[in-house]
Amino acid sequence: MSDADQLRRIKSQTLALLAEITAQPKPSYLIDKQKVSWAEYLAQLQQTVAWCEQQLAAAEPVEIRSQGYT
Repeated sequence: MSDADQLRRIKSQTLALLAEITAQPKPSYLIDKQKVSWAEYLAQLQQTVAWCEQQLAAAEPVEIRSQGYT
């Protein structure tokens, strides 16, 4: 599996988690001095998707066209 394939898989899995979380949103809470922040988790997942998109875009070949004048 190529790096690009792995990035696409990570992005796809993260998007699936985002869909699941946003379909049934939960509040943040504190249990036994342990904080669970769904908003922070959601933000981390969104950052992961953005990072995957940046990595995939950077891996795409770029074509530069130029024209010379004489």
